[in-house]
Amino acid sequence: MKLSLALSMLDAALAEARRIEVNVCVSIVDAAAWPMAFARMDGAPLGVVDVSQKKARTAALFQMDSADFAAKGHPNGEAYTLENTNGGLTSFGGGLVIKATDGSFLGAIGVSGAKTEDDIAIARVAMKQAVNN
Repeated sequence: MKLSLALSMLDAALAEARRIEVNVCVSIVDAAAWPMAFARMDGAPLGVVDVSQKKARTAALFQMDSADFAAKGHPNGEAYTLENTNGGLTSFGGGLVIKATDGSFLGAIGVSGAKTEDDIAIARVAMKQAVNN
């Protein structure tokens, strides 16, 4: 992933969070789950810094959205406690896989600080930047 894409996605996510009047953290990682861009909005709780990073890492390391990862890691899932691997992951929504228009895997975005459905919606708005670049 290019830094310019990560930064444009970050800007789009922050703009959407401001539009719906929530304060979040946004983490964007490359295909190897290394940080590319991050922001903590004023007023976002400190605890969601780590959560946004883990949502992005989870999506990148398993190349699946963190909400889909949750289906595998819950008590009746095929891989219960999987979130305890890889230095700690997270098994709820807000981490989305970033793919290029040709389907190649670029990385992931993690949003945390609002309701889970708002975190996912903010990340989806940012994903439109990946499709348009």
